[in-house]
Amino acid sequence: MKYQKKQNAIVLLADGTIFYGKAVGGKQGTAFGEVCFNTGMTGYQEIFTDPSYFGQLMVATNAHIGNYGTNQEEVESDSIKIAGLIVKNFSYDYSRPAADSSLEDFLDKNNLLAVSDVDTRALVSYIREHGAMNAVISTEVDNVEGLKKQLAEVPSMEGLELASKVSTKEPYYFGDENATYKVAALDIGIKKNILRNIASRDCYIKVFPYNSKFEDLEAFNPDGYFLSNGPGDPEPLVEAQAVAKEIIKRDLPLFGICLGHQVIAIANGVSTYKMYNGHRGINHPVKNLITGRGEITSQNHGFAVNREEAEANGDLEVTHIHLNDDTVAGLAMKDKNVFSVQYHPEASPGPHDSSYLFDQFVENIKKSKLSTVE
Repeated sequence: MKYQKKQNAIVLLADGTIFYGKAVGGKQGTAFGEVCFNTGMTGYQEIFTDPSYFGQLMVATNAHIGNYGTNQEEVESDSIKIAGLIVKNFSYDYSRPAADSSLEDFLDKNNLLAVSDVDTRALVSYIREHGAMNAVISTEVDNVEGLKKQLAEVPSMEGLELASKVSTKEPYYFGDENATYKVAALDIGIKKNILRNIASRDCYIKVFPYNSKFEDLEAFNPDGYFLSNGPGDPEPLVEAQAVAKEIIKRDLPLFGICLGHQVIAIANGVSTYKMYNGHRGINHPVKNLITGRGEITSQNHGFAVNREEAEANGDLEVTHIHLNDDTVAGLAMKDKNVFSVQYHPEASPGPHDSSYLFDQFVENIKKSKLSTVE
């Protein structure tokens, strides 16, 4: 246990509201981003390294964070992607045998500012009532007016293109090159566990940068195409939308998750919108409208597909809905080999309710190959 004097810190919201806390590890600094909260009891390391959270100040609703340390095998990308962390109780010590370092060391290695001793219940209640907004966490507790001026310059998440900040710069391969099927994945913020799930189903994957053209992906001669999750607003992703339109036009197997799901909707003329709070947690209830079955899902998104427009679109079918607010959780094209979901089937938050979606993708690839041969 580390006993040290804690540096005072604040959480300053865009509307001027202030919450008080202490800097984890005595670290000093300032970090800006959109404040949001995740209700998961576990999985903090995966959350912090998920590219979908790029540019966000993460409030952890679980009372204790850091108690089971970190493990290098449990990351979703090459670095921490959140802009900063806000918690109630930060555990400097950890007790899990499988851990290889403390969360404090993990944050220090990634140079991330974290604030503890915050009344996170009050903060989350405030966000729920007033909506997600930009914020700043800082140890400059005597410079509130200066921080307010800097915060006013931070752009809104609405209309913000962030895929370019997290996407691979160069194409790369994942999986066994001798696998039966080949998949071209467009990286607009892809998670490693998505690649693991696809590869485990006898697929060899080539991952392409966010601004790749359809011809780039096609040159790999893939059997199927995948549009990944990612951060920011889907509307500015015109290159990804163009890729989706071309895949749809050619009736090729296509699967999209989260941001990829939204891109597919836009490619079909359906708009998206910024949610008041978004969905971030590992226990979100979804109903599969095709089978009638419920699923407990992991979710992380601040934008959603316009349900009214989706249901009015003759080419689309709403396949899944979120049971808390009836938002669109899944889509399929009626006469094309295309489907998508708003949640994360690769996360498997305890139950593996949604892992069938990867099987469905591979089955679509198999059927497509058979029809091509015939």
